[in-house]
Amino acid sequence: MTRKPFFLRSPSVLVVLAILATGTAAITLLSAAYGSGVVPTSTVKVLGMTLCLALAALATDLVWGYLGILSLGQMAFFALGGYMIGQWLMYARTETIVAANLAQGAIPPTAQELQDATANQIFGVVGSADLPLVWSFAHSLPIQLLLVVAVPGLLALVFGWLAFRSRVNGVYLSILTQAMTLALALWLFQNDSGFRGNNGLSGLQNIPGLEDVDQARLSVWFLWASTLALGVFYTMAAWIVSAKFGSVIRAIRDDETRVRFLGYPVEGFKLVVFTLAAMITAIAGALYYPQAGIINPAELMPIASIYLAVWVAIGGRGRLYGAVIGAIVVSLLSSWFTGGRAPSLHLPGYTVNWVDWWQVALGLSFVLVTLFAPKGIAGLVDLIDRKGDRT
Repeated sequence: MTRKPFFLRSPSVLVVLAILATGTAAITLLSAAYGSGVVPTSTVKVLGMTLCLALAALATDLVWGYLGILSLGQMAFFALGGYMIGQWLMYARTETIVAANLAQGAIPPTAQELQDATANQIFGVVGSADLPLVWSFAHSLPIQLLLVVAVPGLLALVFGWLAFRSRVNGVYLSILTQAMTLALALWLFQNDSGFRGNNGLSGLQNIPGLEDVDQARLSVWFLWASTLALGVFYTMAAWIVSAKFGSVIRAIRDDETRVRFLGYPVEGFKLVVFTLAAMITAIAGALYYPQAGIINPAELMPIASIYLAVWVAIGGRGRLYGAVIGAIVVSLLSSWFTGGRAPSLHLPGYTVNWVDWWQVALGLSFVLVTLFAPKGIAGLVDLIDRKGDRT
């Protein structure tokens, strides 16, 4: 029997790619950098960051929706990717400024003097003047780009190997992923972690070597990069879940004991998916934080990973496009409500200010979706497809 071509097995891929391309082209033509300026630069940045969050949700859906592991630690990998690229962004930018200042002296600075002055400029805020060991490669963009996937990938590999070989499952595994995230956040809060503690890394929106490029153009460039990353990894994820590998991980989700009895290396499949999802999430973080401009340990507190799971649930877990839709819809609504742009709801004797009540509404939405619409927003797509088949 001839196997169907990939795009026939996964028709949603072409639809998602077309929507991403069309939407990005429209925003580009409406931006201040390349078009009419109807869409302000701040909105372009929000849209770019939203696509990065959608990519993180996509990775979460691979782990939760297809493998059946509710990971509450995905934002740890997201933040680690941001920290890795943030090191280079902050070091290179600071080094440029320091070098310009030292060049005004009578004697040109040595390489060691330049490094010491750069370290003092970065870490003086936390009472240190030395460059920590974890910043050893901050001067090298290629190495830091490698670390964007290597560090989160190694953390996921070690954590997953320890957890899966011990056959920790269900809620216990979810608690362990949450504990890992909390432990990492608490370590980063310390000044001696080498990542500037609570101050985090700032000024990341200033890209070294592109000082003459304004933020309007940079925001569009990052929007293009975020769109490309989401399109590429959506296609890759769809290819994975439509192949035999995808059938095995869904079987593990539905009946792990039977799959193990059939002779499949269950722990190996889990480890591959968990590590791959961590690296994809880290790439999303590396694209997100240069647009956000700052990263600190609060970004990876466990509540952030819970939000990610809520987005996937509302969008529809077990459907890649559902995870993307959920992240985009909820993220944009969150920006609208918490930004003070949503009109207050006036009730008899009380006024609902959405800045204060948005999280309550989000939590209520999650409960309602879980109880009455377990397929989430993606269930509407399934309903339309069924109606189309009958006509």
